Amino acid sequence: MPKELIVSPELAPPNGHFAQATVAPPGRMLFVSGMTARTADGGVAGVGDVTEQTHQVCRNLDAAVRAAGGTLDDVVRVDVYVRDIDDFDAVHAVRRQYFTGPPPASTMVEVSRFVRPEYLIEINAIAVLDAGEPS
Repeated sequence: MPKELIVSPELAPPNGHFAQATVAPPGRMLFVSGMTARTADGGVAGVGDVTEQTHQVCRNLDAAVRAAGGTLDDVVRVDVYVRDIDDFDAVHAVRRQYFTGPPPASTMVEVSRFVRPEYLIEINAIAVLDAGEPS
């Protein structure tokens, strides 16, 4: 059973690509640490470009979830940290390309610093995978 998007008529529609709430079926919970625009070789993708950094972050999230046997469709919640909240629309435009099913519940906040000054965005995630054996 896939996750279910919850929509309340008592709430304003989301102003970005996220769910008001999400119900997930029973399964194995996966907690993905904050992913940045760090590439597999340790470099930083898209220095100065939040769009490219968001692509790299989403690719990193996808790699972590796939390593556990899931897909981005299994992600039920993300927390997004950005250096500039004015990047909201750009970040959500990229997220729509990766989270193509019902979107996860989400929070986005502006932060003053990351562990490297080149980082413009960081996203952590919670996914619910099939209850079967780990991959």
